[in-house]
Amino acid sequence: MAVDQVHRCLNQIGAILLGAGIGWASVLVVPGQAKNPTKPIRSTSIGETGIDALRLQLPPYNLTGKKIAIGQVEIGRPGQFGIDKAVAQNRSMALTQVFYRNTRARTNTNVDSHAQNVASIMISAAKMARGVAPGARLYSSASGTPRRYGQPEECLSAQYVALQNGGDIRAINFSFGESLRFDPRAKPQLDGNALLTQCIDWSARVHNALYVIAGNQGKGGISVPTDNFNGINVAFTARVQELFARVDFANLGDPTSRATQGLESNVGPRRAIALAAPGHDVSLVNPNGSVTTSSGTSFAAPHVTGTIALLQEYGDSAIRRSLRDRSLSWTLDARRSEVMKAVLLNAADKLKDAGDGLLLGMSRTIADKNNRTWLQSDAYRDPQIPLHAHMGTGQLNAFRAYQQFSAGQWTPGTTIPAIGWDYRTVSSAATPTLSPSYQDYILEKRLQKGSFVAVTLTWNRLVELVDRDQNEEYTLGEEFRDRGLNNLDLYLMKAEDTDTKKAISSSISAVDSIEHIFDKIPATGRYKIRVQFRQQTNEPAQPYALAWWTVPTR
Repeated sequence: MAVDQVHRCLNQIGAILLGAGIGWASVLVVPGQAKNPTKPIRSTSIGETGIDALRLQLPPYNLTGKKIAIGQVEIGRPGQFGIDKAVAQNRSMALTQVFYRNTRARTNTNVDSHAQNVASIMISAAKMARGVAPGARLYSSASGTPRRYGQPEECLSAQYVALQNGGDIRAINFSFGESLRFDPRAKPQLDGNALLTQCIDWSARVHNALYVIAGNQGKGGISVPTDNFNGINVAFTARVQELFARVDFANLGDPTSRATQGLESNVGPRRAIALAAPGHDVSLVNPNGSVTTSSGTSFAAPHVTGTIALLQEYGDSAIRRSLRDRSLSWTLDARRSEVMKAVLLNAADKLKDAGDGLLLGMSRTIADKNNRTWLQSDAYRDPQIPLHAHMGTGQLNAFRAYQQFSAGQWTPGTTIPAIGWDYRTVSSAATPTLSPSYQDYILEKRLQKGSFVAVTLTWNRLVELVDRDQNEEYTLGEEFRDRGLNNLDLYLMKAEDTDTKKAISSSISAVDSIEHIFDKIPATGRYKIRVQFRQQTNEPAQPYALAWWTVPTR
């Protein structure tokens, strides 16, 4: 979606513009359209002024997303060299495979400049507009523009992408969406029950792919599937003195507004945005190889998807090293989508560190649309609100995410280091034989008074496919069943305490699939993190991912 308005389409793939008096058809809205090809390219969004991913591409890290498969679903698709004339002069992007829904793409059809721009942020090797993960394997599907209601076809496209590379797609980028206006439900709202939203939550769990969704912009413009639980919705930031550091005014409307509740934001108190990323005047590559700039959440989301490819390349190499060296503890848990989500959210920038490390080494202060920081938000004050309305947990920082992820997996059975993550299961108190009703992670070293601690807990909503033809895949005409969200809570406690009522800090939302603590340590001492199964809604055992970052005493 462009920053000034909701674009209602559409492009060279044969979409029809909705005109006055024409009673018609589908409006699939794309969040961000390229513009002004002659505008000078400014400092890159993937370098130090943005997400600091270029550092990971250089020695000693040498991470480019090599051999990691990621996906893209849009109305159209990027062009593939050797197949499409539109990219005959552009060899900067090596796509792995392109599709039309659940079939191979036809030559010179459905090629779209917007999809090309988005793909370039992920995998471009162009010198003037290098992508986050130029070595990644990108699979892209065009869902097309079916008349009136396109969610079934979009679900089919997403599933087909998720099944590529032997079913090993680590993340799927959605830089488009649908308006609630054309949802066939009697009273459509952003309640998580649109077919495409349920499809994404089902696929995230079944295919273990992290869906990265461009956040809604404008008055309900691309609202579906931003009401998902299991993916990451991304807002976009603009530059402040050359640093991407402020949430752009054109992002999602105020979720406290009763006039737009359920149209622009989720029904009830559940927040939509989980993370922010650069998206204003970012560098993009057109099908013909020229470089341009544009703005929108469309171009923020692929920064996150590309970063996942970098982290997963590191994770795969760590798993291989663990096979040779049994003292290392890397397992296939590192590939879990919930782990990636927890790592990215926990490593986000909020407040600039003064150089003493007390603010976890964060690189900059992020301001919301009202020029307020995290410390001035209800998310900081209220334990029942884990996410900031405009920025989620903050802005993506790829290098800090690498630091968070590379710290490795640690179990609750022993003391844990200052930084790390885990993937585990917690069970309802009524079923103690499955696993404990809570897990305690006791920090090995004392934490420094006045330092901040960041902890993020993620888990999935349970959506099941109503599989009428019993082929274990979504087929057009089938539906999904929402079995709800188990309620987990997160606590920071003194190491010796057992009663959560004495917790130093907590995140206890009853409606979110994310809990997030960002708080100051009141006194130097030993602390622990507790994950508690609070209320059962579906299954008695709930897998979760946990990431933490603390400051030990020196």
